[in-house]
Amino acid sequence: MSEERLIKKYANRRLYDAAQSRHITIDDIRDMVIAGTRVKVIEDKSNEDITRLVLLQVIADQEQFGRPILSTSLLESMIRFYGNSMQSYFSSYLEKSVETFIRQQEVMQQQMNRTGSPGSAPNPLAELARQNLELWAKMQETLLATFTPPRDQARDTQANNTKSKTGGKAPDSDADES
Repeated sequence: MSEERLIKKYANRRLYDAAQSRHITIDDIRDMVIAGTRVKVIEDKSNEDITRLVLLQVIADQEQFGRPILSTSLLESMIRFYGNSMQSYFSSYLEKSVETFIRQQEVMQQQMNRTGSPGSAPNPLAELARQNLELWAKMQETLLATFTPPRDQARDTQANNTKSKTGGKAPDSDADES
């Protein structure tokens, strides 16, 4: 990525690119990001960093007027994670998923460029699919390990819950012989 570009947002809602000394639009910011330019947007009077808000506006414009990436179901699920105890985990999960996707695209492009050359992988798509499955399995294991009590602890918790429901006596698993 290139050097960070400073963009100022004025009270009249206009965006100003300090590096090029000109006013720009949301579409210009989108083009910069696509080109690999990092942007930092600050409110002119307060110097408040509003980069995330502007980038969310770029995404909202793309979702409304372009070809959407985020389905209604996905957006609803994302909204449910706000304020949830899983919010930080979900954020990290999404970030790592996108990073992995980008790396895999790069690997795929390299493999496609090598296809036909001596020593190239026989089926780069199959290898990529295998790597994806391994990655998702590891992520799921991490999620389950983080939020699932160990097996012994789960059994103890279940036994304690059963005892409290039966007045302190654990139900007998063997039938009474009287």
